[in-house]
Amino acid sequence: MASPMRSLLTDPARYLQSFQLFLANSTEHQCMQEFVERQLPAVIASIGNGKSTINILSVGGGAGEIDLLILSKVQARYPGVTINNDVIEPSADQIFKYKEHVAETSNLENVKFTWHEETAYEYESRMSAEKKSKKWDFIHMIQMLYYVKDVPATIRYFHSLLEAQAKLLIILVSGTSGWEMLWKKYKSSFPLDDLCSYVSSADIKRILDSAGLKYQLYELPSHMDITSCFIEGNKDGELLLDFLTETSLLRCQ
Repeated sequence: MASPMRSLLTDPARYLQSFQLFLANSTEHQCMQEFVERQLPAVIASIGNGKSTINILSVGGGAGEIDLLILSKVQARYPGVTINNDVIEPSADQIFKYKEHVAETSNLENVKFTWHEETAYEYESRMSAEKKSKKWDFIHMIQMLYYVKDVPATIRYFHSLLEAQAKLLIILVSGTSGWEMLWKKYKSSFPLDDLCSYVSSADIKRILDSAGLKYQLYELPSHMDITSCFIEGNKDGELLLDFLTETSLLRCQ
């Protein structure tokens, strides 16, 4: 008998719907905004020293809300410097929203945006086929490593694209979070496909240690209201549960 569960990524419309509900019921974006405001300036303090142009690569940039905050901090640290901001994002809908946010944002005259509608793996494959290996001053991968087939290889590849003083920023769920506890306990019940990797910061730490790479770890506390998940038949609860597990349950009507 076929499993009643399938990867949430097989239903892009439901994924975006559940993602928006997740944002409305959690402090995830707020905690990332706080990190960008308070701690990112120290992270990027030396990425553009002596440079007239700073190259930034956003891997899985989504609709661009956090990207634009990051750019504002780079601009504040390096006023007047030209910034090339390339975005890898497989969702055409998200790229459209990203472009809308750019159009609504002032003080971006010195920023050049280039969008690549493709996955991280497709970008790597294209660069390899074209025999290109452009270097970057800052690469960020925010909440996207769940959606790559080979997490260690993806990290190694993008780390190899860093300039001498460059930084790679990875943000994803903590190894001590409720997400990690949920995933560990019920992972055997989730769909057995390669559309989603249930990785956490604990896994990334092991990967970086194994590769002998230096890193700094930050904890970003956030909360989520999952009350609706315990109300039988509640549509919002079903969507939130889908997002928490990255699955879409085939429910009888």
